[in-house]
Amino acid sequence: MRLRLLWWMVCVAPAAMASSPAIDPMLASRIDADAEAILQRTGAPGATIAIYRNGTPLYVHAYGLADRERKTPATSATHYEIGSITKQFTAAAILQLREAGKLDIDAKLATYLPDAPHASEVTLTQLLSHTSGLPDYLDGPDVEAWAVKPATFGQIMARIQGKPLDFPPGSRWSYSNTGYVLLGRVIEVVSHESYEHYVKAHLLAAAGMNQTTTVAEEAHVPGMAKGYRHADGKLEPAPIIHDTVGGAAGNLVSTVADLEHWNVALRNGKIVRPADYALMATPAAGSTDYGLGLFVDTLDEQPRIGHTGGSFGFTTSNQYFPKQGIQVIAFTNIGDNPEPGQMLVTATFEALYPDIAAVARKPASGENAATTDAVRKAFARLQGRGEDLSLFDDRLKTKMTAGLSERMAKQLSPFGEPSSFIYKGQRPDKEKNRVWNDYRIEFGPGNSLPFGVELDASGKVAGISVG
Repeated sequence: MRLRLLWWMVCVAPAAMASSPAIDPMLASRIDADAEAILQRTGAPGATIAIYRNGTPLYVHAYGLADRERKTPATSATHYEIGSITKQFTAAAILQLREAGKLDIDAKLATYLPDAPHASEVTLTQLLSHTSGLPDYLDGPDVEAWAVKPATFGQIMARIQGKPLDFPPGSRWSYSNTGYVLLGRVIEVVSHESYEHYVKAHLLAAAGMNQTTTVAEEAHVPGMAKGYRHADGKLEPAPIIHDTVGGAAGNLVSTVADLEHWNVALRNGKIVRPADYALMATPAAGSTDYGLGLFVDTLDEQPRIGHTGGSFGFTTSNQYFPKQGIQVIAFTNIGDNPEPGQMLVTATFEALYPDIAAVARKPASGENAATTDAVRKAFARLQGRGEDLSLFDDRLKTKMTAGLSERMAKQLSPFGEPSSFIYKGQRPDKEKNRVWNDYRIEFGPGNSLPFGVELDASGKVAGISVG
C-alpha cells in the first residue's frame, strides 16, 4: 500500500545516538542535516537510521518523535512496522523448504493449493518474483476500511476471485502482494506449522532476532513507534493493518539492529544456502530488477540489493551496497509517498560517497535549452501547477482531459517543486522515428526522479515516462 504525501511541517529534534560514531564527525553532521531536512520536508514525525559494515555499526542515529501525542523521542531501539521487507523472510522460508526437499519452486501453485485462483497457471517462482500477473488483493477504494479488520485466507482470496490475470505469467513484472499471501499459505501447508510459528522458529531464531515480532503484538511492544499519515493536509495517527491481512506480505515489526542481524545471517548462509541467496539476489525471468523477495537494482549506478516497506503509518528501507560493503537501514513512522524511508537511505549513501553522487548528477552533453524549458513546463503541468494543455500533442491532450491529468497530479504533486533538472541524454524511439529526452529531476536530499519526454517535430510533448 502506498499513501500519497501532503505537506505538513514538524519540528525535528535529534535523539541520542546508540553508540559513538565510527565515521568522521563532519560526515555525521552532514547525514544528520540531510535527515532533518527530509523529515521536515515530508512531515515525518520520527526516524531511525543505521549504517553497518558486516554487522558492525558505523553510525546509528534517531530523529524526532516516535509518538507525537506522548512526545516520546525516537531512539536507536525504537520498533517500527517494516511492511514489505517481510517478503524476504517469506521468500527465505520457501527456499528453506525447497532445500529440505518439501517443495519445488518451479511447480505450479496447484501442486500445493489446488483451489487458489489461477493455481494451475502460475508457479511459486512467479509468485516470489512478482511475475505471476495476479491482481493485488490490496487494490481497491475500500482497502483501508477492509484491511484493518480480521480476514481469513478465503476472504483475502475472494477479493481477486474471478478476476483475470493482468498478463501471461512470466511475461513481465508487476508488484503483487497476493503472491506473497499465497506463499505464506504454501508454507503452512508444506511445513504443517502456522506462518508465524515457522518464521519465529526457523528464521528469527536462526538469525538471533529477539526484538522482532508482528503487528498483532505491537500494542504490547515497549518502544513501539506510533504510525502517522497525512490526510487533508493534516498529520494524523494512521490505522494499523490487521495482522491477518498483512500476513506473509508484510506483518513484521522490528528494530534497525535486529534487521541487521537478519541481513548478516541471510548473506552468510545461516538462513539459506549461498546458492539460494544468490538466487534471491538475481533478477528473475520476466523482471529486470527483482529476484526472489529482493529488489536488485542500482543507486547512482552502484549495485543495490534490498527492499522497501510501506504500511498505513510507516515507510522503511533496507539496502545493501555490495560494491561498498555497506548496509543502510532507515525506518520512519509515516506512511506517505514519496517514501521518506527510501529518501533517507539515498541521502545517507550519497553523503557517504559524494564523489559517486557527483558523477550521477553530471549532465550529459548536448543539452538543448528550449527542450529543457519544455520539459520543465510539462512537468509543472503534470504536477497540477497550471491548466495549460497546449504543451501536449492532440493524443496526449485527449488522455490528459480523460483522467491522466488527475492521475499524474496525484502521483507527482507530493514531490513538491523541483530544485533542478539534470539532462541525462537522448534515447531513440525507432518505431516512431523520434527521440526521448531523459532528465533526472531533483527535489532535495535523497529525493530524485527519472523523467523522460518525447517531443514531436513541432516541439509538442508526445510521450512521457516517469521513474
